[in-house]
Amino acid sequence: MLKLNFPDYQFRFKSNENKPLIFDEIRKKFIVLTPEEWVRQHTLKYLISEKNYPKSLINVERELKLHNTLKRYDIVVFNRDGSIRILVECKAPGVVINQQTFDQIARYNFTLNADYLFLTNGLNHFACRMDFENEQYTFLKEVPTYE
Repeated sequence: MLKLNFPDYQFRFKSNENKPLIFDEIRKKFIVLTPEEWVRQHTLKYLISEKNYPKSLINVERELKLHNTLKRYDIVVFNRDGSIRILVECKAPGVVINQQTFDQIARYNFTLNADYLFLTNGLNHFACRMDFENEQYTFLKEVPTYE
């Protein structure tokens, strides 16, 4: 797989019916290794190893209802009180992050109300802090560290 703009991490791999699989330590199972999954697994390692988020506060690929349609978010990191700290959207490295991809995570956040948004294709990362009172967001250099 492509080298991403994350630190180097160790992953567990296996093959099933000639499909490469990668172990997801949050879901505790092997997942088909697609380009988007490669980015998601790096993002999880980054949040856990570099940003010190406990695994117990991280959720991966869950459904959410958005305008009577079921969607799936990639990663959510919770605060200890159960509110959502970070909503993460992962794209394959070949997907350009533009206004359309940013609008997708912003739409999801209308339902989830995360404090921060993090959008990555593994090569480019964008983080922002939400300001719900003024209905705007501020871009940050990086996702905040767990406190």
